[in-house]
Amino acid sequence: MSKQNIILAGVPMDAGKHRQGCRMGPDAYRVAGLEQALSDLGHTVTDIGDTHPDQVDVPEDAHLFSLPECVGWTQALNRTANEVAEQGLPIFMGGDHALSMGTVTGMAAHANEIGRPLFVLWLDAHSDFHTPRSTDSGNLHGTPVAYFTGQPGFEPFPPVTTPIPTNRVGMIGLRSVDPAERAALEKDDAMLADMRSIDEHGIKTPLLAFLDKVREANGILHVSLDVDFLDPSIAPAVGTTVPGGATEREAHLVMELLHESGLVCSLDLVELNPFLDERGRTAKLMVDLAASLMGRRIFDRPTRSF
Repeated sequence: MSKQNIILAGVPMDAGKHRQGCRMGPDAYRVAGLEQALSDLGHTVTDIGDTHPDQVDVPEDAHLFSLPECVGWTQALNRTANEVAEQGLPIFMGGDHALSMGTVTGMAAHANEIGRPLFVLWLDAHSDFHTPRSTDSGNLHGTPVAYFTGQPGFEPFPPVTTPIPTNRVGMIGLRSVDPAERAALEKDDAMLADMRSIDEHGIKTPLLAFLDKVREANGILHVSLDVDFLDPSIAPAVGTTVPGGATEREAHLVMELLHESGLVCSLDLVELNPFLDERGRTAKLMVDLAASLMGRRIFDRPTRSF
């Protein structure tokens, strides 16, 4: 990956779930030094500030949490992602994972405009393949993959004009998948690597296989990194902790391999809840991972203390 024009876009979205705090994520990344870490690598970095949701005429739904706000965010982020992708490599600083409903569809529209297929790498403990009809919690941060792959049941949301086929989605780090999601995924052909398979075969094997698919299709890759991809012992600042996640070394390896691939076109950093952090350790780790993705080598990594 050559030197990039990186656009940082804050997404203080806290509408995808009941537990609040992710709205503070963008500023936490700023305080943790994301812009400096990336510019130190020789990239040009521009922080365009925070995005805001559109005002939409959508009625509330008793079952779904903050449906109108989620629709407004999706509409605004679709537009923002499509616009900034023309200028460089966007990093969307979230914000809860429902933001990917807008960022991925916006990047898919951009990919369509340049004539290349968009692939999505989902680094997450959860598959987020619910629909508004199947979710028991009503939390829409569990629905973005179903939305951008064109599953039915999202009538209040903007129509997905460029859906991502499930065979262009790779999920790594899975360890909490609901029965309804599992049943739906079993019908599809997304690349699924749960922590059991990672324990048995390592994290490199499924990632390289997926990157080969992207390369063979002349595709570009959107990466969506959820804090709960990581083990909560090293990344406690998330409201959906699931034990048994990726280690720090595994996560850095993923980022280093992604950098070497040269395929990454955009990045989500999601579900950071600074209210739950310990002296900023999770925010700093996420910044370190973003820096590894953008070319920081292991010998260049600063020593962190807490």
